[in-house]
Amino acid sequence: MGNVHLICGALGAGKTTYAVALAKQVQGICLSTDQWMATLFHPDRPASHGFEWALDRMLRIEQQMWHVAEPLLARGVPVVFDSGLPRSEDRDRWRWRALEIGGTPKLHYLDVDIEIRRSRVRKRNEERGPTFAFEISDAMFDYMEGYFEAPTDDELYEAMVVG
Repeated sequence: MGNVHLICGALGAGKTTYAVALAKQVQGICLSTDQWMATLFHPDRPASHGFEWALDRMLRIEQQMWHVAEPLLARGVPVVFDSGLPRSEDRDRWRWRALEIGGTPKLHYLDVDIEIRRSRVRKRNEERGPTFAFEISDAMFDYMEGYFEAPTDDELYEAMVVG
């Protein structure tokens, strides 16, 4: 069974860049929630969608990502999940899912200062480079900043912390 790498960090921490590099390093596959969201749902999103609209679709994406990952993991292919995992309950759910299927979960936490992250998000919005999936407004950044729960010391036991 392949290793399951779970990438965690607030907006602008560099999760996608890190996940792509990690997948290359471990000769695995990277599955990015933002890319799936941008492709599957953003073109059809209502003008006045809220966080609940996005959260519902993110849970559907999570199910499909695991559907893709499980046969790869069974063949020994490492999988890197670029999903952010903003809350403790999210990280628990993903860790338990990995364990249920016989995988070995490894948390990678990107701990980056808020002003650096805000600057990165603004730059990404302007440049629309390879890690751009959709625009993040300042209001959305601020909302998600309040939603994000940094991992506890217990969660970070044996985790990879990148600063």
